[in-house]
Amino acid sequence: MLSPSRPFLAAFLALVVMAASYPAAAASWSKLSPADSPDARSYVSMAYDPVSQKVVLFGGYDGNHLNDTWTFDGTTWTKVTTQSAPRARAAAGLAYDRVLRKLVLYGGYAGGGVYLSDTWLWDGATSQWTQAHPRHTPSKTTEPSVFTDPKNGHVDVYGGYDGHFYQLDTWQFIAGDWKKFNTQTSPLARSAAIVATNPATKSTVLYGGLGDIRTDNTWTFDGSDWTQQFPNVQPTNRYGAGAAYDPALKSVIAFGGAAGGAGMNDSWAWTGGNQWKGMNPSNKPPGREGMGMTYDQALGHIIVFGGESSGNLLRDTWELIP
Repeated sequence: MLSPSRPFLAAFLALVVMAASYPAAAASWSKLSPADSPDARSYVSMAYDPVSQKVVLFGGYDGNHLNDTWTFDGTTWTKVTTQSAPRARAAAGLAYDRVLRKLVLYGGYAGGGVYLSDTWLWDGATSQWTQAHPRHTPSKTTEPSVFTDPKNGHVDVYGGYDGHFYQLDTWQFIAGDWKKFNTQTSPLARSAAIVATNPATKSTVLYGGLGDIRTDNTWTFDGSDWTQQFPNVQPTNRYGAGAAYDPALKSVIAFGGAAGGAGMNDSWAWTGGNQWKGMNPSNKPPGREGMGMTYDQALGHIIVFGGESSGNLLRDTWELIP
């Protein structure tokens, strides 16, 4: 028979474990009501532009491949008319280059078996796209992992799918050209992975995705090489999830994704201690894959837009309030 103190102790320890599992337990997803927004779509390219202090969204898929550009100022979405624009596509990568002070768009799928390897730059000062013409380029891929390098602030590309094979090379856009890293180790080839950079720890985390070999493993990149991590727990394997670093939560937050069925709506935090921790925010968005997700510095919150679940396209906008 348990002593009177044992049930209390067991309950206390359960609360401690629960608190450790849910960083910032008070975090809550909140649905926004912008006056205008892009049409419903999935596999958009989306990132925050510190120059214009706006979220930038490009393209995606709504039954057709799209090449429109929208910005979000924390209140509403605005369609931007540009002099030129990248070819219509879905599942391209988009990330901010702190040195160039521009967003870099790479890759994607244009339909009809056409995989892309062109590079475009978004200038927030002029709200215009300019095509870059590098001498070298990564393979033509869809759903590559594109992220800000944790060491020097340029834009890196890892992996992707070229229509036949999953890729595992890592490249960096520097001095107007793509330069391939000669890393000693690398994650197994994959596309559509969770990826985001934590500037506080100067480390990029990558997890999951699609591949020929198991992708339910976690890796970090320090700007020079990849290192496999072995956290105690991690999300169930998935593809098409969103991820972004939230400085208030001091973690990379991953949301949603799919594993061949309906979209998921769980949230996970990759902490500075190199551990995945499940979150339990209130008022969760509906499950989805292929959404846009980024941290809005001006607003101070992570923003999620669109995506799809079981073929149903979405156009809702959500913010995560720490």
